[in-house]
Amino acid sequence: MRFNSANEKAELKVSADVGSWLPRRSSHTADWRPADLLAAKGGTTVSVVIPARDEEATVGDIVRTIRRDLVDGIPLVDEVLVVDSRSQDATARVAAEAGASVVAQDSVLPMLPGMAGKGEALWKGLAATSGDIVVFVDGDLYDFTSDYVSGLLGPLLTDESVAYVKGFYHRPLVGANGTDAEGGGRVTELVARPLLNMYWPELAGFVQPLAGEYAGRREVLESIPFVVNYGVEVGHLIDILQEHGLDALAQVDLGKRTHRHQSTQALGRMSGQIMQTLFDRLAHYGRLVSAQPPATLLAQFRRGESGHGVEREMVLTDVSCHQRPPLAEFLAESREIA
Repeated sequence: MRFNSANEKAELKVSADVGSWLPRRSSHTADWRPADLLAAKGGTTVSVVIPARDEEATVGDIVRTIRRDLVDGIPLVDEVLVVDSRSQDATARVAAEAGASVVAQDSVLPMLPGMAGKGEALWKGLAATSGDIVVFVDGDLYDFTSDYVSGLLGPLLTDESVAYVKGFYHRPLVGANGTDAEGGGRVTELVARPLLNMYWPELAGFVQPLAGEYAGRREVLESIPFVVNYGVEVGHLIDILQEHGLDALAQVDLGKRTHRHQSTQALGRMSGQIMQTLFDRLAHYGRLVSAQPPATLLAQFRRGESGHGVEREMVLTDVSCHQRPPLAEFLAESREIA
């Protein structure tokens, strides 16, 4: 990962740890060959959990790809589970026919009242699997490849100090008027990244903090709460950072991700859920009453090309809230001075 040289000194102001964390804990999926990981796996067991709600068009191909490459091909994965999150289509049947174990979200831990949301499906998937490492993959991916899974496993199988690995990728926005190469991840850029940079600048190095592809050690995942809605991913990052420190977190470039885009209203609901999660964590960890003001540097990532492939450049912007005084007050004071 490459940094903007004009911001080298400013980068350290985002967080004292980010500058050294980024190159040490960032990798590319191509760095992790499944055959090599199988040798490192030993007796560690791996479960893949796919939350899916009305994803009959995509979930089957995802399951078949994992089974072909990482179960039957190189036995890196021990369990593939699809959590059917109250689908109204044939998601459960398609997933089962493709070779996944399938559970209905509400059938797991049935003594609990059912709750709606992605985080609920993930938590139920964790409860219904047994792997030492659990990989989560969204069920709506069109261009899924098995190196999504092997890439996320790489840091966990080769470094015991890594507890949780987040995926990131090139994410175009495909619309009726064409494709915006950098248009995906709108909630990340407009909501999650600015707030994380303000209150958890240690997490500024994550290219896509809301990515739906990630993996963690079971004992760590079972020790943290799961927000039941779309706040689940940002809640994970904050809670693991607070409990285990930044160096327990890593990220892997998974290449390109194309999926079904949501409407602006749906993104508004998602944004509200994420903001509620952030405010909850601010209160829980005492950061709302802290004398420390929010950080004012916003770290963003610009995608570029080089002779070595895709590079991502960190660019920092000062978003400080400078203000002019009320004009009447200013003019009155000026007259007094004159």
